[in-house]
Amino acid sequence: MTTPTAQTVPATDQALPATMRANILKSQGEMTMETLPLPGLDADQVLVQVAAVGVCGSDVHYYEHGRIGPYVVDHPLILGHELSGRIAAVGSAVDPSRIGKRVAVEPQRPCRTCKQCKAGRYNLCPDIEFYATPPVDGAFAEYVTIQSDFAYDIPDSVSDEAAALIEPLSVGLWACERAGIKPGSRVLIAGAGPIGIIAAQAARAYGATEIYISDIAEDRLAFALEHGATHALNAKTDNVEGLDVDAFIDASGAPQAVRSGIKAVAPAGRVILVGLGADDVELPVSFIQNREIWLSGVFRYTNTWPLAIQLIADGKVNLDILVTARFALAESEQALTAGRQPGQLKAVVYPGR
Repeated sequence: MTTPTAQTVPATDQALPATMRANILKSQGEMTMETLPLPGLDADQVLVQVAAVGVCGSDVHYYEHGRIGPYVVDHPLILGHELSGRIAAVGSAVDPSRIGKRVAVEPQRPCRTCKQCKAGRYNLCPDIEFYATPPVDGAFAEYVTIQSDFAYDIPDSVSDEAAALIEPLSVGLWACERAGIKPGSRVLIAGAGPIGIIAAQAARAYGATEIYISDIAEDRLAFALEHGATHALNAKTDNVEGLDVDAFIDASGAPQAVRSGIKAVAPAGRVILVGLGADDVELPVSFIQNREIWLSGVFRYTNTWPLAIQLIADGKVNLDILVTARFALAESEQALTAGRQPGQLKAVVYPGR
């Protein structure tokens, strides 16, 4: 998030560069490398030299379609919001001892003063700025800025890749929090892509003992069984209705998966919608009413980075296993299309390469 220039403290005795490279979405399906001025800092911000950026489905959607719902790419935009790096400079109000620290970045800036922020729901701030959501630039660049308290120190045991993927892990943790997952819970997850597998690992970390995951791809189901799930179900042939799980988390966005998943929930259970699908979906309303099922969406997350970092450091969540392709900054377009290849889960861009 670029802001007016304020006093900064450089990371070394050498001056910071005046410019940086960025790979920019110019229009739908068109990326180009450009040289841009180094972003300035507000007093409470840090300048992060980006180490790794995970490719999210939203990045791909902006690249392929130019919009997600009301968010339209109507001017050049830097994509990427899953990132880690090292603090290269700090604003005038930030402790200079932070320079050189490896960090995982929570890629958003809430206003901190509105009703939602004051209630602790800063993810619902109406004025929030979020990386790679028009018109706010993201992290397919050599440097980014963020408020200091949204750049979290990470231990040496956490890789740059895992630190970048704390962002999607936060989605999984927030989904489990909203789902009320606790020790002994039984959970169904639809979709064995990156978010589904992350949600399975998160559910296990929260204490779930039975974690069902459904998908149409047998290779993804097999992978999910190795990394979090306890039961795999083929969405084409296995009926999930009647499982009577405590919670259903949809990470697929498929209307049929949502409907079937709801019917797998026990009375007073919870349904959490994470996957991006159709704007309108037909739901089994009488089933929801008769069982008093609690249904909610998930919009990003709040206060998840400290827990995520601890879970990775303790070995309770493994994000490194999700990375299946690696690209230099100039190859960002290839990274955005990597998911079309069989067996791909998570592509990572390295702006320093």
